[in-house]
Amino acid sequence: MTATAPGTGGAAGDDSTTKHSEPVLSEPVLPEPVLSEQRGLAAWLPRRLAEEAPAITVVGDFMLDGWWSGTIDRMCREAPAPVVDIARRDFAPGGAANTAMNLAALGARVSVAGIVGTDDAGTELRRQLDAAGVDTALLAEHPDMVTTTKIRISSGGQVLLRFDDSAATVPAEALAAFEAAVPAAVGQQNAVVICDYGTGVLAEPVRNRLIETLARRGEDTLVVVDAHDPRPWAALAPDLVTPNAQEAARMLDLRLGNGPERAAVVTQHSSELLQATGARAVVVTLDRDGTVLIPSAGNPHRTWARPATEKQASGAGDTFVAALTLARAASLPLTASLDLAQAAADVVVHLPGTSVCGTDELGRYLESFADTALAADELERHIRAHRSDGQRVVLTNGCFDVLHRGHTRYLNQAKQLGDILVVALNSDDSVRKLKGPDRPINSVADRAAVIAALSCVDYVTVFDTATPIPLIEQLRPEIYAKGGDYTPEMLAETEAVEAYGGTVTILDYVAERSTTAMVQRIRNGQGAPVPEA
Repeated sequence: MTATAPGTGGAAGDDSTTKHSEPVLSEPVLPEPVLSEQRGLAAWLPRRLAEEAPAITVVGDFMLDGWWSGTIDRMCREAPAPVVDIARRDFAPGGAANTAMNLAALGARVSVAGIVGTDDAGTELRRQLDAAGVDTALLAEHPDMVTTTKIRISSGGQVLLRFDDSAATVPAEALAAFEAAVPAAVGQQNAVVICDYGTGVLAEPVRNRLIETLARRGEDTLVVVDAHDPRPWAALAPDLVTPNAQEAARMLDLRLGNGPERAAVVTQHSSELLQATGARAVVVTLDRDGTVLIPSAGNPHRTWARPATEKQASGAGDTFVAALTLARAASLPLTASLDLAQAAADVVVHLPGTSVCGTDELGRYLESFADTALAADELERHIRAHRSDGQRVVLTNGCFDVLHRGHTRYLNQAKQLGDILVVALNSDDSVRKLKGPDRPINSVADRAAVIAALSCVDYVTVFDTATPIPLIEQLRPEIYAKGGDYTPEMLAETEAVEAYGGTVTILDYVAERSTTAMVQRIRNGQGAPVPEA
């Protein structure tokens, strides 16, 4: 995953079963205050998870990322290439080391196991890990090992070149010592993250020992595999694997392309991905299109990225894996963990270089959704910027008073019609006129905060007119989406949309989901309806 990240939103998989039992992942065991609002991803949640301080080991390929920047004033005499006068050299842990740094920043007690050289890159990598509080006792050094280094050269905010330096082979002596250290590295941990990027450090002897050791793990040890090819780890039966789109495509022997249809394609091949990886759940990261969760049972779950234009961001995938692992190790439900991981990845794609997302940064990001309804004029300015980037805007509207599964299903469908989803909420006065004097149940500020927390939603605004037609005429969305048992001809908005060349799309009507019926059950003191046999 690069400069766009892999939120709540969508029909969630069932989170109600035991943590590592088949076929679905788990019921939370966090204290009641966390359970009461975990779906809303409240701003205090990252701090509460950090207080759990789970013990997590990261095993695999440790690298050092370099970010060198300078100015270009001339061309080479000997070749048609620019000369970059380097003004700044920055280094940051990369690969498995970046995953470890993010875990530490989010509050985990982190240890690492791998092999680096005794070269300058290895020394700098260990120094930064130690400074972050990561236990490096099992990060072995060998004089014949070259620490993998990836140097990016940039000027004016644009990466011009990357050159990689890595070992052609990993010394057999170092592999043997690493293999012997595996049991100590992964014993008695809340979670183990395996980062296998194919450098040879996790070659067959070490991999076999890891599989043998972790196959005997207890129910309380989470195993996450983040590998370029997860298939060699299938015998481990990992709890989670996290391939990106290209890696999933290779496993499926398909060409996925780069469009938003990738999510539907990987979902159609759910059983093949689960079988190939041996995992209890597969999370496919789709960069700017977010992620797809494929559990071994239950419904798929989508998250939606909030893309950034940052040309020098890297490592969002490592951040995603770290936040996902921390949340699951602290027993947050799987879909909520995915949403939290998406939010963490969204943070780092707005930062230059190889960056980390810490507890405070994630809390501030989540807090930013607490009151995010934009005025129409401000929203119009944002939309103009998105259009200049070639993005299509989808607008939908409604009361969204008491959010339920029908709403999230509908909003996820709306998001898939374009690139940017705007939700226009009826004001409180407007809701009273539509629904009666005892509605809304929730104020517009509360409704806006909940809707904004859904990762499929990009912007929220409020309108106070009888219909959203004035807002439609101002924003001119490419697509106007409406849910329910309508036809375009039945909507007053259709004429306004079609007048400027827009399209009206009617989404699925979820007849069995009704806010009115839900409110009535609450007032009558009734529980959830009992499913028919």
